[in-house]
Amino acid sequence: MGHIAEKIQYYRSALPEGVELVAVSKFHPVESLLEAYDAGQRVFGESRVQELVAKIPQLPDDINWHFIGHLQTNKVRQIIGCVALIESVDSERLLGVIDDLSAKAGVVTRVLMQLHVAAEETKFGFAPDELLEFFRSRRFESLRATHICGVMGMASNTDDTERVRADFKLIFDTFSSIRGDDALGLRGFDVVSMGMSGDYPIAIECGSTHVRIGTDIFGIREY
Repeated sequence: MGHIAEKIQYYRSALPEGVELVAVSKFHPVESLLEAYDAGQRVFGESRVQELVAKIPQLPDDINWHFIGHLQTNKVRQIIGCVALIESVDSERLLGVIDDLSAKAGVVTRVLMQLHVAAEETKFGFAPDELLEFFRSRRFESLRATHICGVMGMASNTDDTERVRADFKLIFDTFSSIRGDDALGLRGFDVVSMGMSGDYPIAIECGSTHVRIGTDIFGIREY
């Protein structure tokens, strides 16, 4: 058994029930994805549209593709109908484009709203109060062909585990405030995608339902 297959089996047995493994396969060749697939993995995360669109026809069609990177509005059309989940909706403008193109294509696109809580300014997403205001003002009601399934976020890139834990807790608390608001009447709002190779155990402690693991499964990426 190869390293990738061993890692997939490890995570499938080690992750608590109810926590989904998203194998982050960006920058890795189709052969590596096939090894993970043969070990039972069906959910893969990609962050570049061109790479994702190239890989899809080369791999089995029961794979659930998650788009996890910054998505430019002019590239949305290429992945509508091809992905199980867009995890990285970081602006209302992007959400509107996804909804418009999904309606025209006759599909419903599942998405997560990306929260920005990390120290790095380069990260994308909504501040927690911005996302709360988006929901409380019921602007999601104008969506015709998009289902918001939950939230995604990243912790600060730091060795300070208390800062990482605080970031994850803020993401989960924001999710809980939205989900717990009965007046919103949200259905199927139950995904919290947070945690990567270096910090996923803390993310799970804080309530993560989906962890995005790349490096630990596939090794250092070949850029």
